[in-house]
Amino acid sequence: MNIVLVGRNPAKLRDISAAISKAAPAVQTKTVMFNLSLVSTAQGDEVMRRLRRTMEELDVGVLVNNAGVLEPPAAFLHHAGVEAWVNMIRVNLLALTEVTAAVIPGMVERGRGAVVNFGLMSSEALPSLPLYTMYAATKRYVARFSKCLHVEYRSKGIDVQCQALFFVTGTMASGFSEAKLFAPLIPTPDDYARAAVRWIGHGALCMPNLRHQIAWFIAYVVPD
Repeated sequence: MNIVLVGRNPAKLRDISAAISKAAPAVQTKTVMFNLSLVSTAQGDEVMRRLRRTMEELDVGVLVNNAGVLEPPAAFLHHAGVEAWVNMIRVNLLALTEVTAAVIPGMVERGRGAVVNFGLMSSEALPSLPLYTMYAATKRYVARFSKCLHVEYRSKGIDVQCQALFFVTGTMASGFSEAKLFAPLIPTPDDYARAAVRWIGHGALCMPNLRHQIAWFIAYVVPD
């Protein structure tokens, strides 16, 4: 399986590409630098056209949409500027939709493929997520989008899945993972990745990691 990496940080793209090549020399990687917050702008449209051309040249078997932003942090809706919300919507919602739409035609033509979108445990388990309203709303879209596409394309050999997760160490969870209360519920990236791969193809919505499943249960009983 060959890999296409899409991101806005060229140094990170190079580092990840080099790590993949070292771990699996037979795997070819391509990188596309794309600031997803530019989706639906003139500059973003041009990069999106380039990304589509790249996808057309490749046999994309699995798409993993894991880009996301959590900025601004906890805040009342009227305290954050409109541009901050627009940026979040572009990255968490519009970019995911456009990239998915770019790879689906090739998967339909080949009669196989898988799309894995990362959602949010809290938007599924909790009755509400105050102060994170826009973030939770974008992730709720991801879950519904995935469920509908799962039904829409399963007859064409394409599996679409939303993996609802909690935090993973070294990402947006840095502050949470340092807290003793949350640390037992936060897996490492390697642990999560192994569980995530095993669950591809098993349902439209899932929570692969055991620690996250425990967190889900705890969150589910929390009152509004």
